Amino acid sequence: MKFTFDTDYDQRALTAMARALRKTLRRKSSRTTRFFGLLIVALAAILTIPAMDGDFTLTVNIAVTWLAAIVILAVFLFEDSINAYIAKRRMLLGTDSAKSSFMDDCYTSETQVGLSEWKYDRIDAIAETKRYFVFLFDRSHAQLYDKESIGGGTADEFRSFIEEKTGLPVEYVG
Repeated sequence: MKFTFDTDYDQRALTAMARALRKTLRRKSSRTTRFFGLLIVALAAILTIPAMDGDFTLTVNIAVTWLAAIVILAVFLFEDSINAYIAKRRMLLGTDSAKSSFMDDCYTSETQVGLSEWKYDRIDAIAETKRYFVFLFDRSHAQLYDKESIGGGTADEFRSFIEEKTGLPVEYVG
């Protein structure tokens, strides 16, 4: 069976890819980072409480402390979108859309830049979102495939096919 996908690497797709990386291969470091970030926000709140015991005066120190806390919270809320934006800026021209074909022994990905052939054993993990399948190669590299453009079968059939070819489970990451 041969499956095909046409995928556009737009902001939405890259955000899904960043989320899949964060929730799979980067899971442990992401939790640690979030823990220390929230600890800093809590310390910011604790350090400014004594200043609120009566006459509150907004000082430069309090303003800078809360600005830092707000920036940390904003980064946590929009982390995947920020990572997607940075990834989009670093992409080579001509790689913003890909046509992929999956065969029994390998799969290919064709962009305006060229044709690449990949072996299934190079994939470290597979994630799935509502719209995409995401192949994760390491903590910084991934590929994704838009389910809405699948040809040659259904998403369920492709999931079974890719699990068989890689020996890896497909992890749903939402």
